[in-house]
Amino acid sequence: MSQARVLSLVGLAVFAVAAVAYAQTTVTPIPDKEPVQTAPLNAGPQSKWGDVKAGATKAGTCAACHGLDGNPTDPQYPRLAGQSERYIAHQIALFKSGERNTGMSAAMKPFADALSEQDARDLGAYFATQKSGAGVADDTVIATGPNKDKKFYQVGEDLFRRGDKARGIPACMACHGPGGAGNPGPAYPHLAGQQAAYSQRRLEEYRAGTTTQRDPHLFNVMAGVAKQLTDEEIGSLASYLQGLHERADDIAAAGAPAPAAKPAAAPAPAQPAAPAEAPKPAAAPAAPAKG
Repeated sequence: MSQARVLSLVGLAVFAVAAVAYAQTTVTPIPDKEPVQTAPLNAGPQSKWGDVKAGATKAGTCAACHGLDGNPTDPQYPRLAGQSERYIAHQIALFKSGERNTGMSAAMKPFADALSEQDARDLGAYFATQKSGAGVADDTVIATGPNKDKKFYQVGEDLFRRGDKARGIPACMACHGPGGAGNPGPAYPHLAGQQAAYSQRRLEEYRAGTTTQRDPHLFNVMAGVAKQLTDEEIGSLASYLQGLHERADDIAAAGAPAPAAKPAAAPAPAQPAAPAEAPKPAAAPAAPAKG
């Protein structure tokens, strides 16, 4: 074999090796996909994001039960103040379709039936701008059982903040936020300050694990958490949530200026002294209070 032929073969081999090496180090980008089309939750063709002013007008219908600003005075009705627009619109849609049919759903359905998708959006937008109130958590000391000597609300506080790893229960704050403000993206509700009676009822419904929702994935998330909770844990968690509120509220209350003192009243004109009366007999001592 001639030297020239050998050199040509060597050159071809080097070229082949170089081509393979280049192919292995060259990245061929995948063509970009079309942008994802997003749409509001439960939005029909005529629905758009809610209008706060329109919602404020429509909220008059809700005031009898939920309060004009979404903070009811009757503990059997849930707080709507601070809930996200998407969550409220979603729940109204479930009431309207009959997919949410437990608890006081029968009372809600006639109102939901009268609302359009846009009405639901407007109401949600309005209540999302309102500030949620809060109640008081039960700090009674537990006398017996596995949580003996804990304050009642502390059982729920532990579950909210830490969950229970041994039972596979995640911390509630992982989805609902450390202050219970919820997450408007996936429509996880605002829990801080929620009425204890309402939260307890909903947790019991989740624990039962029965739903007629056509798309139950959000329900199933909560059902998986609640199925292992005891009655005491559900009651305690509901109580803790009722008292949960932003720390800023305490700071604002502590820094609030004291009410101005009322001006002293002008002294009354002197009156002529009344004639002295005969002394009255002393009153009999009060009876001690009976349990």
